[in-house]
Amino acid sequence: MKTLLASPYVLRDNDLFLDSDAKEYVLRVKDLPSEAKPREKMMQSGPSVLSEVELMAVILGVGTKKEEVMSMASRLFEEYGKNAIVNHTDPRKLEREMNIPASKACQIIASLELGRRFFKQANGKTAIIRTSKQAYEYLKDMGELQKEHLRGIYLNSRYRVIHEETISIGSLTANIVHPREVFRPAVEHHAVAVIIAHNHPSGDKTPTKEDRAITKQLCSAGKILGIDLLDHLVITKTGFGSIASHRD
Repeated sequence: MKTLLASPYVLRDNDLFLDSDAKEYVLRVKDLPSEAKPREKMMQSGPSVLSEVELMAVILGVGTKKEEVMSMASRLFEEYGKNAIVNHTDPRKLEREMNIPASKACQIIASLELGRRFFKQANGKTAIIRTSKQAYEYLKDMGELQKEHLRGIYLNSRYRVIHEETISIGSLTANIVHPREVFRPAVEHHAVAVIIAHNHPSGDKTPTKEDRAITKQLCSAGKILGIDLLDHLVITKTGFGSIASHRD
C-alpha cells in the first residue's frame, strides 16, 4: 500500500462550489450503592465526576422492560460511537438503528442539540479539514467501533465542517451506499464538499474493490450535483487508508 502524504484537498471551482467481541457486564443502577448511582452521584459531587455512560443514563432516566438504563447507555456508545451520537439530529433514525424507544431517542437528540447550540455560542469555531490526515484525526474514534459505520463530513467553501452524519451502519455495498443518502445532507446544509469514511473492524486499512467502486459511483454523482467528494477514508484502530490515493 502506498505511503500516504498529507497533501491538501482541492475543491473544484464551479458555480455551486458547491473488531473484540467480549461483552463486559454492566452494573444495573439497582446493583449500585446509593452514593454511586448516577443521579445521586451528580447531586453529591456535580456532573464532572460522572462518566459518559453515567451522564447518558441520567439523560435517559430509566430503561425499558427489556433493557436496564445503564446497559442501554453503555450500548449506545459501544455500538454507535461518541462522535456519531454527538452529531446525530434525527430521532427516528436513532430509534431505528439503536432499537430504543422514540421517547429515549428524542431525549438524547434534544440534550445534544442544546449542547451544540451552547458550544457554538461559546466557541464560535468549528474544525477545518484540508487533508486526509486531518480528516482521520477528526474521525479516528471510528477505529474502535465493532460494527462497520459509514460517516459523512460536510464542508463549506472554506473547508470548515458544517455538518457530520452517520449515513449507514453495516457492511458497505453499492445497494446500501446510495448517492442520495450521502449527498442529501450536503444539499440540506448547503455544503460544497463531502468526505466520507468507514471503518474496517478487521483491522485491514486497505480499500477493497467494493470500496473503490462505491467511491467512483459517488464521485460521478457529486459531479452532477456540483458537490465534490474529496475523499473516502478506511479507518482502523491502527491508522487509515485514503481511497483518494488509489484513484485512477
